Amino acid sequence: MLVMGLIFFLSNQNGASLPLPDIPNIDKVAHFLIYALLAAAALYAFPEPVRRRRAHFVGVLVILLCVLYGITDEFHQSFIPGRCVSGWDLLADTVGAVAMVLGWLYWRSSSFTWKKMRLG
Repeated sequence: MLVMGLIFFLSNQNGASLPLPDIPNIDKVAHFLIYALLAAAALYAFPEPVRRRRAHFVGVLVILLCVLYGITDEFHQSFIPGRCVSGWDLLADTVGAVAMVLGWLYWRSSSFTWKKMRLG
């Protein structure tokens, strides 16, 4: 919820008042990072036994949550002066969430394999 609040706060700012450096597509990098953070927070909102037993299902749910929140965020921005709806922003949001979930799934599987090898 804290990350969602941060996203809402940032989305509520006038486009001209955001302190982003003058680097091409830096806003897409910001979208990627904040939605990767949202995905990480959402992953760990699930209890450990659920994450362990249903990892792929949890991953899909987290991606869907992030995409749906990204859609509502873009809709919200349509009402803010200096902001506009952008499919590219939503794509950056989605890629950030997917990257985090895939990274988490890879880490889980490699960490699980390492533990099994060590114990076996």
